Order: sequence, then C-alpha cells, then structure tokens
Amino acid sequence: MKNLLLISLLGLLISSCKVEKKEPLPKKNNEMDNVTPEGNEAPFVWDGANIYFLLTDRFNNGDPNNDLNFERTDDTGVLRGFMGGDIKGITQKINEGYFSDLGINAIWFTPVVEQIHGSTDEGTGNTYGYHGYWTKDWTALDPNFGTKADLKELVATAHEKGIRILLDVVLNHTGPVTEKDPVWPSDWVITGPKCEFTTYENTTSCTLVENLPDIITDTEKAVELPDALLAKWKEEGRLSEELEELQLFFDRTAYPRAPRFYIIKWLTDYIHEFGIDGFRVDTVKHVNENAWAELYKEASFAFQTWKKLHPKEVLDDTPFFMMGEVYNYGISSGRDFDFGDKKVDYFDHGFHSLINFELKNDAKNDYERIFSKYNKLLHTQLKGKGVVNYLASHDDGEPYDKQRKDSIRAANVLLLTPGASQVYYGDESARSLTIKGAKGDATLRSFMNWEEIDSSAVTQNILAHWRKLGKFRGQHPAIGAGKHRRLSKNPYVFSRTYSQNEYIDKVVVGLDLPKGPKKLTVKGFFGDGTELRDTYSDTTVMVEKGSVYLDTPYDIALLELVE
Repeated sequence: MKNLLLISLLGLLISSCKVEKKEPLPKKNNEMDNVTPEGNEAPFVWDGANIYFLLTDRFNNGDPNNDLNFERTDDTGVLRGFMGGDIKGITQKINEGYFSDLGINAIWFTPVVEQIHGSTDEGTGNTYGYHGYWTKDWTALDPNFGTKADLKELVATAHEKGIRILLDVVLNHTGPVTEKDPVWPSDWVITGPKCEFTTYENTTSCTLVENLPDIITDTEKAVELPDALLAKWKEEGRLSEELEELQLFFDRTAYPRAPRFYIIKWLTDYIHEFGIDGFRVDTVKHVNENAWAELYKEASFAFQTWKKLHPKEVLDDTPFFMMGEVYNYGISSGRDFDFGDKKVDYFDHGFHSLINFELKNDAKNDYERIFSKYNKLLHTQLKGKGVVNYLASHDDGEPYDKQRKDSIRAANVLLLTPGASQVYYGDESARSLTIKGAKGDATLRSFMNWEEIDSSAVTQNILAHWRKLGKFRGQHPAIGAGKHRRLSKNPYVFSRTYSQNEYIDKVVVGLDLPKGPKKLTVKGFFGDGTELRDTYSDTTVMVEKGSVYLDTPYDIALLELVE
C-alpha cells in the first residue's frame, strides 16, 4: 500500500489522541443517514439501499488474459473451477449502466484477495478458490480477479455513478491446506475440532469444516509472521514495505501483534488505498464479537483518513458501513443472536446491519403481512439499525422460488419490503439455480446469463420489471427506510414516508391491481389536486376526491410526486 506511510502520518497528526482510546461504536440512532442533500435530490441511506451481490468470478469476464494463474489446471467438479469473471468485468457493466438501470446504489462482490493456489476435494468435487473465501494472502489481490489498479478504477467508476462499494472480507479462516498451500503456524490457526453449532464455544472456537484452518481470534498473544508469507513477500519484492507498514500500524494503535490485528490491518488497507465504502463480513458468529468492534474502529479510521486525503472524491458524509453474515439470523430475533447458552448483540459490536435469513420464508405470505411485520420490527426493536433482505444467495440451498417460476413476485417482495435489499446476480434475469451435475452450493453459482438477456423475450420482460421497480426504489429512500401504512385492502394500496431534516419522501404503491381501468385511494396521504406520476407506466394523474384513476395494462402502480 504505497500511500500508507503518508496516510499513517496524517492520521497521527489528525487524531493521535483519539485512536489511542477506545472510540465509541456507531450510535444507536440514524447516524448512518448522511446530511440532507440540496434541493429535492434523495439522500443515500444504507437502511434503504438496493445492493447488488455477485460472485466476482461468475459475473462478467472483462479481461480474458487473466483467466489462468498459478497453474490452476486440475480438473474440477461442475462449476467448481475459475470461469473468468473479474474486477474489470464489473467495471465494464458499471460503465454500460447495467447497475444504474436496476436502481442499484451499492455493489457487493465476493472477496478478491489472493486465493490458495492448489485445489481440494472435500466431498463435492475438486474445487479451486474461485469464490474468494479461501485466502492465501490478505495483502495481495488474486490475479484471476485482477490488479489493484483494476480495483482502484472500479471504485472510482462506481463513485462517479453514485454507487457505493462493499468489500467482502474474511477474518475467520484461511484457505484449505493443499500441496501448494501449507497450513499456517499453530499460533495462528487451529485445525480442529469441527464446529457443532450447539453452544457459543463450539461455534466460535472450532473449524467450520474439515481442512479449513480457523484463525485464533480470541488471543492477545503476539505472534511472528509465518515464514511462508515472509518468503512470498520477499520473492515478490515487497517484504520491507509490508514490514514497515505493519510497524506503523502497531505503533499507532498499540495493539498486540495477535493474529486478528494483523488481518484487521490488511483488510483496512483497502479502505486507506481505495476508499471502499463498507464491508460485508463473512462468518460473523464464528469469531469472538470483540474482534468485529475492533475491525469497525480501524475501518472507520481508515475511511475518515481516506476522505481527508481525497476531498474531491468524497460522495457525502455517510460513515463507514458494516453488515454481517450471522448465518441463520432472522429479523424476528431483534438485536440478539441466540447460541443456546449465550446471546450476542452484534449490532453493538460494529455492525449497522445484519443479513436477514427470514425473508425467503416470509415471502410466502401476502404482501401486507410481510410489509407490516418488517415495518414494525425495524421501527421498534431494531430502530436505528437495519437488515439486508435477500431471497437467493451463493450459499443458501433453499432460496425462495428456486425454480425461478415467479420472478415478478420475487421482485415485488424483495424490492418493496422495508429494509435494505440484496439482489443476487441473476435474480433480475431468472438465472437458473439448478444446474445439472453441480453439487452443493455450486448449483447456485453459474455464470451470469447474459446470452438469455440478449436473446430471450421472457428474460427481457422479467428484467424490465426488475428495472422499473429497482429504479423506483433507488430514487425513493421511503421504500426501504420509510414508514409503511396500508391505504386500501382491495385493491391493495400502501404508502411509505421517509423524512430526514428538511427532506421528505412520500410514495404510494399498488399491487395486484386490475389490468386496465383502476382506482387507487390515496386519501389522507396526498391531497386533492396533487399531481402524481405512475413511474411504472409513465403516466401522470391528478388526485381527485382522495383517489387517482389509471388506465394501464399493468397490475402494479408506483406513484411519486411530480416536482
């Protein structure tokens, strides 16, 4: 990280007193909201974000020249080898407007740090680290994914489009041990026992699966850097630089040289260097929770330092964002995750949001039951915090609508449910989740179905619906972060309202409407004479006697004020 020396010196001048003390964690109010924008421009609000999640290797191949590295030529199981997707491929789609057309305002992609060089077979087919969760070196990017110059360009390009970048980070484990990838030293990792998931201890002090060494994160004992890592850095010509940066980090923070602090330093370097807006944190419940508070503290410091160094590149004053994957956490649990013998409030340890594993089941209910439930929980138990909803993901073998039979309803549920939304790549194009011959979670990870988007009218119609709904959501923080109220049961019409300082956002949505002529009540929400636009049909209407009248071929209406 070539700018870290300058950054660290600046940081010492800015806040040397602060960083030696325990800094407070994020406030339990809406401090995640940025200042009110000028005019009528909608503010960015993480609680209502529309996040696109993709596997870097499976989305778009922007540079075929980097498809093979480290002699990764072993035969693999179906969908268990590298397929060419990379950072440049993401940037290419940002430039093409693909994400903007979907109303996406944040992109989360799987880890891009250097992966193990070898392959391993854990019972589901020979596999390489194509998914990014098998780290070999946190300080380097994997050439299959691209270079640091590529990552810098991606972040800058996204920011130009008003899109935030979430880096997927792993602190819990290294990659598996292979002939090319020796195990880390015993004072860095444990290789057993395997997690049982019945108590706090046998969930945190264990290995997730066989041959996935677990970083020792509950110690303050200083350890030396692994010889293999030192030799690697020396061969690559960056040993002195890495050691100097570590010295600066530990001098500034006064942390012991325990394993987790090395990794925290390496992870937050990407914020210092590129201005990453947030972290999606992997395997949260498998690490003692104080480590996440420490990660958030250093990430926030890095983000603020980057902003001071790059004032012209700053989007706004939104703080650094951290969302966590606490596997099987559901919104109904409120702030606590229950291990059976212990409850942990991860929101109080650096996380503003947790991924919500509950919506895929709630999605089977009627719209009002879903929306009113989430509205209540988010504005009571979770007030000031948030959840990230999803219906399909890279490792959930039981997603909603696995056969992709109802992608329209899936869009309605995901994009209109209160909370942040996570669109899994291909949700918007009905990418198949059932691939012949693929075992385990590999079936969820096929390459993005660009050919179907280009050639199939059915796919194009599905995508058009996701785009209209996504853009409406992206332009109106009221959808995800606002308060919900049903206006009419039949036909089903509801309102959402969001206010922040002087900014107020009010919208009305109708679902399961009759096609053709229809009447939507807005009484008590929009006054008579108010001019509204149905963005779905691009029709302008006037409120008359507490209602609006539309004549469109659609069963949905998305009403906003005409400025």
